[in-house]
Amino acid sequence: MTNEFISKPAVDSQENLEHTQAINKPNNLGFTHDGLKLALDLKEKYQSHQPLIVPDDDRKLLMPEHLLNIDIDLQSLEDPLPLAMVATRDPDSPMSVAAAVRMSTMPERTPLVSEVFGMLGETSKHPVVKQCVNLVTESAFNPKIIGKVHRNAKQFVALSRKRYTEALKENLRQLIDGSLNPRTFVAEFFELSEAGNLRVDIRKRLILGLLTSDTIRPSIKFLFLENLERLPASIRVEIINEAMNTPDKPSLEAIKQELAWIRLSLPPEQVN
Repeated sequence: MTNEFISKPAVDSQENLEHTQAINKPNNLGFTHDGLKLALDLKEKYQSHQPLIVPDDDRKLLMPEHLLNIDIDLQSLEDPLPLAMVATRDPDSPMSVAAAVRMSTMPERTPLVSEVFGMLGETSKHPVVKQCVNLVTESAFNPKIIGKVHRNAKQFVALSRKRYTEALKENLRQLIDGSLNPRTFVAEFFELSEAGNLRVDIRKRLILGLLTSDTIRPSIKFLFLENLERLPASIRVEIINEAMNTPDKPSLEAIKQELAWIRLSLPPEQVN
């Protein structure tokens, strides 16, 4: 009786593992339980304007390049449901088209998955996604056409990032010469850096430079602080800590006080 009692947790553990594997195994429809859960999580992120993060790495923003690189294992993001959510909900065309292309390359494609893919062109607000979907579906998922669409998507992402980066530089020039409203500059900074999928380390460096600059007015710096939640939590903490560790000078006194208050309001697990 004692032996049975001791061995029971191991049996339960094995049963739980088998149950988890069973519900996450693609069914005849081509979807998984984890994929459905992630799709709902992504929907909430889009509604609350939170950044999308690479699975199991809270320091990395999800980029179009991650979706277009078929050699990267994106775990539950490989499921057609979260890919469809990104393709239809993402406000930025590079991310949307990258998700659509990733979905088109799925090796195990059920009739329902093919139908969902065909609907992306109707539900996405980006014309480039509709064009991508039409090319793939009209070719009956021809691998050569999918390969061509994949290559074109990579070029589209690179050109989009270049245009957005140039727009950021132009906005900074207009801010300095006084022809652009500070609030507009800050709003467009985040919109352009997100739409252009600017690497998170570059965003961090730019924001740090602006926060610690002697030529940028404090009012503009405070506007940036109001928008820090649009960055991953770990990057926010790094920006706060590094800005507070810069040498003290009168022009930074007010901003450092505000940063100290922000840091106090953060959950301990984020600060540490």
